[in-house]
Amino acid sequence: MVEREVVVVPEAGLHARPAAMFVKEAKRYSSDITVRKDDGTEANAKSSLKLMTLGAKHGDKLTIRAEGEDEDAAVEALVAVISKEEE
Repeated sequence: MVEREVVVVPEAGLHARPAAMFVKEAKRYSSDITVRKDDGTEANAKSSLKLMTLGAKHGDKLTIRAEGEDEDAAVEALVAVISKEEE
């Protein structure tokens, strides 16, 4: 299992568009991937609806955890997605 803490960079937080991009990237990996917010709530990284229920805002800390054969690559890619400013 690999996990890494990341701060939400997009100004609008993890709303519909960033969540959709995050989920699209997560679905490229076979690992089980979860996202945990500091308040203890967790969501499946491959579900836009579950991800948006976290209510992650700009500056919130999230922990991305992956378990599976491609866990390292999955965590690195998802950290990159959430650490990037929206275009």
